[in-house]
Formats: sequence, C-alpha cells, structure tokens
Amino acid sequence: MANDRQFRVRTTYVATRGVAEYRATIPLLVSSGDRVLELGCEWGTTTVLLARTGSEVIGTDISPKVIERARRSHPDVRFEVLDAFDIRAALELMPCPTKVYIDLSGFSGYRSLLDVIALLESYAAVLRPDAIVVKSGALKSFAARCRPWRPDGRLP
Repeated sequence: MANDRQFRVRTTYVATRGVAEYRATIPLLVSSGDRVLELGCEWGTTTVLLARTGSEVIGTDISPKVIERARRSHPDVRFEVLDAFDIRAALELMPCPTKVYIDLSGFSGYRSLLDVIALLESYAAVLRPDAIVVKSGALKSFAARCRPWRPDGRLP
C-alpha cells in the first residue's frame, strides 16, 4: 500500500514538444549556479546553449561516435558517453545536478510514455534535481490532460 512518503520527490517535470520548446526553457530555468546534465545531446547544440548560461554542464549520449563529433565541434564543452538508463553511472558522472535535460530518440511516441515516466521518476529519486526538462510530445499531451485530485473533492 502506498504512503505519503513515497511521493515526496520535489523535482519539477517540464514536458516539451520539439526542439524549439525544449531549448526555450533554458533562459527561464537555468542560471549560472546550476549544474546541468543533458541526456541525449547528440551533436551538442543544446548543450552549448546550456553552457552559455555559465553553468557547469555535461552533455551525454550513448553513441561514442556522436560524442566524438560533439567534442570536435565544441572543444570548450564537456561531453561524455553515457547510457541514460544507467542512473548509477549518471550519478558518478555528475553528483547532485540541479537540472537534467532529456532528449532521447523515441521518447515522443505514446508507446514510450511509461519509459519516459519511469526514467523521470528514477532520476528524480536518485539525483534529486530541482527540475527535469524532457522533450516528449506524448508526455506533454498526457500531462496537459491530468488534474490532481484534491482532498476536498474538487478538481483544479
């Protein structure tokens, strides 16, 4: 049986649809004191935008070839090979990030919705960032239709 302590994670989730929305969150959510971990950085374009805030930023991707290209293109930014589903390795790479950005291929479709939610909950529970921004049209659509139940029986 669930209890109130199981749901005490304070991480805010921000679901975006498409690259433009994903990147538009940067000036609103990321400040110079943040430690940002990006999962699925591909060529590093968003990672560079994140790094411009003056934050400590690491861009990651599962593909060594992609990471090598990102390193060549953006030598002043840190890029590392990482499987986003290896949360222990993510924790070792960047303990206590304040923000996590997630842009993983295949996360926009409805078939991946449970995977997206599971990954978000895992990162929130283990790394405890203030916010996780995820590029997932399916999650954004789902979240827009959700309303939390209130003890007084009213829906917001």
